[in-house]
Amino acid sequence: MKDLTIAEAAALLRRFDDVLLLTHVRPDGDTVGCAAALCLGLRALGKRAYLLRNSGQTRTTAPYIQPYEAPEDFVPAKIVSTDIASLGLLPQNAERYGDKIDLAIDHHPSFERFGRENIVRPEVAACGELVYDILRELGPVTAEMALPLYVAVATDTGCFQYSNTSANTHRVAAELLDTGIDYRTVNKVFFRTKSRKRMALEGDMLANMEFYDGGRVVVLKVPISLMERVRADEGDAEDLSSLGGQIEGSDCAITMRELRPDVWKFSVRTGARVNASAVCAELGGGGHAAAAGCTVEAPLLEAERKMLAAVEKIAGKFTD
Repeated sequence: MKDLTIAEAAALLRRFDDVLLLTHVRPDGDTVGCAAALCLGLRALGKRAYLLRNSGQTRTTAPYIQPYEAPEDFVPAKIVSTDIASLGLLPQNAERYGDKIDLAIDHHPSFERFGRENIVRPEVAACGELVYDILRELGPVTAEMALPLYVAVATDTGCFQYSNTSANTHRVAAELLDTGIDYRTVNKVFFRTKSRKRMALEGDMLANMEFYDGGRVVVLKVPISLMERVRADEGDAEDLSSLGGQIEGSDCAITMRELRPDVWKFSVRTGARVNASAVCAELGGGGHAAAAGCTVEAPLLEAERKMLAAVEKIAGKFTD
């Protein structure tokens, strides 16, 4: 099925009503920012629209979910997903809608086109850039819509530091700022504030990191036991995958997060030498060339071995 254009996606949304918006498991700023902004855009057209509650929300993402959560008695007529690359990324309470998604909006190269209609733009850094263009087609983008969109764009680019950031990303951000949003608070909350528990997590990860391939590949681990020891919650553990990319000399940072006993979520962040999406695809995952993820069910050492083997297959045999 052919992907929709911006104009076609906007026209489709104009025909929708009683819309339920889905965000992905362990929601980040991009998925919740897109869903919140689109919810507001639909309401501006006189539509009823809500977000499905996401149990993985944290203290930073909750402000962009809770105000728009669907009441328990809401019966949706249309389902829209934002920033969800595959049905495997649906939260448990959203799985019942997996075969009922009327419009899927995404920006991942690994997007699986599971919607009845789909729109994808892999060239944009954040799904927020795509949703911004759709909302502009629907009508004026207000400051209320612009704030969650800024969250979407800023978080998926690491506050415009990641290599996915483009001139278009900056243009979108500038136009969002022109609406008068309080971007300073967003940047402080998401990028310049860490809890003491977060600092403890990072300290342990750095103290126990392992290097391979002449120091170019680094592995950092977050077992359940570490989370319990420092009494950290999901809010403390947000975006831990960005830590490894800051280590000098590395161009492939692998963060292992234990979700349940012997179930490991891998987040891979890479430079041009290693295609993160191709690596994670070897283990059933996917994402972008420089940022991807997958889940492996195995004891720690076996899970790590599988990931390192996948990196070697894609990037070439390690030098040591």
